[in-house]
Amino acid sequence: MPDRPTRTDYLQSLERGLAVLQVFSKDHARLTLSDVARLAGITRATARRILLTLEHLGHVRAEGRLFSLTPRVLSLGFGYLSSLNLWEVAQPYMEQLVEQTHESCSAATLDLPDIVYVARVPTRRIMTIALGIGSRLPAHSTSMGRVLLADLPDAELDAFLATGPFAAATERTTTDPEELRTAVRQVREQGWSMVDQELETGLRSISAPIRGADGRTIAALNLAAAAPRIGLDELRGQFLPPLLTTADQISLAFRHSGRR
Repeated sequence: MPDRPTRTDYLQSLERGLAVLQVFSKDHARLTLSDVARLAGITRATARRILLTLEHLGHVRAEGRLFSLTPRVLSLGFGYLSSLNLWEVAQPYMEQLVEQTHESCSAATLDLPDIVYVARVPTRRIMTIALGIGSRLPAHSTSMGRVLLADLPDAELDAFLATGPFAAATERTTTDPEELRTAVRQVREQGWSMVDQELETGLRSISAPIRGADGRTIAALNLAAAAPRIGLDELRGQFLPPLLTTADQISLAFRHSGRR
């Protein structure tokens, strides 16, 4: 494991630059200098220098007083996706699963406190949240998040749980750290996770791990369904078996691709 950076190794300017990029989102697509400074927790002078640098590099554009991201910023994430190679390996299996179940299928990795979508094959729109590659959702309230949390070493899981209580997206969301620990322990024992309307009312999902050559979970695979249409027993009885099969197929294909 790499040594932790010392104060002399740590580049605060890089940290602030990345923080500026991360304040832009669907809800904050165009921001003023003051908005960026406030959301990133930095001074206006620092925000101005960073934005001008990012504009010079082509990652940000300025239109009057408003700043927005450019498509070039996608290059910062494509290196990770191409090195992971998950989409290329998983796509045909995910498409088969969607054709079989007629439900949306996604894959995500863990970047605490969130999961990050790295592959997705949608069907009909069942969520109010628009999801795509790079979308982030809270790990604690998603079935994929719990599959990924279940593979963490105990010390890392303890550290994450210590940041609770967690935000409630619905009245069903597990917010208590000890209740979440119990849920994660159950996922470890059974090898899959099912979440019922904890992220969004009317949405149920079920997830399974995608494993690398060393047996560790490298990503989670899920199926999401509308609660009024798909009951919990049906989700577990009819959707879990093909989901587990597909996750195993992707895991095997991923190992054969030479990736770890």
